[in-house]
Amino acid sequence: MDRVKLEVRPREGRGGKDARAMRAAGQIPGVVYGGTSDGTQAIAVDVRALRHAVSGTGGIHAILDLEVEGEKAARPVMIKDLQLDPVRDRAIHVDFQQVRLDRVIQTMVAVHLEGTPEGVNMGGVLSQPIHELNIEVLPTAVPEQLLVDITDLEIGDALRLADIPAPEGVTFLDDLESTVIASVTAPSVEEEPEPEEGEEGEEGEEGAEGEEGAAAEEDGGESEEPAADE
Repeated sequence: MDRVKLEVRPREGRGGKDARAMRAAGQIPGVVYGGTSDGTQAIAVDVRALRHAVSGTGGIHAILDLEVEGEKAARPVMIKDLQLDPVRDRAIHVDFQQVRLDRVIQTMVAVHLEGTPEGVNMGGVLSQPIHELNIEVLPTAVPEQLLVDITDLEIGDALRLADIPAPEGVTFLDDLESTVIASVTAPSVEEEPEPEEGEEGEEGEEGAEGEEGAAAEEDGGESEEPAADE
């Protein structure tokens, strides 16, 4: 996977006031873990540059070449934590973890389903319970996504992680047997509610009463005789 470059600068100021000023200028505060004597370094990150970096190959789980202003060599890093504003849904803080390219890391990879299942063509319903998998892999071999062919799934079938071969150099960390990638179920059929016996009885009684009343009126009308002339 090709790595994306992200240029940042060291950050001197700390605190909420400094962070608000940075966000107003289109930047957000960040921290890099690893690679320095004290283990962390405060940085300022351009929001647009960060958005461009994570929208490329590999997304938020990609390995980035972090170019810190004033340093000669770029640092290979991954996003450790990305905080979003709960109201405006925009980045407000980012943490990076520096990684060694010769040591395996634990990360996540997106799952992409390919094809239309046979069961769906027969009226079944496709379900994808999970969209990401936990994996262990070298930083240089992180797959962009995991492509899964589901065309052979019929109604009642479930594709589990155990049914999928792991890409070269990748170890799945989720449980192989219990992790369901996709399944096809029969469509649900809604049954019409049957009328309750009480309702039928009441309706029958009302109908009977109405008929009896109508009959009585008819009989009463026929039995009347014209009054004798006085």
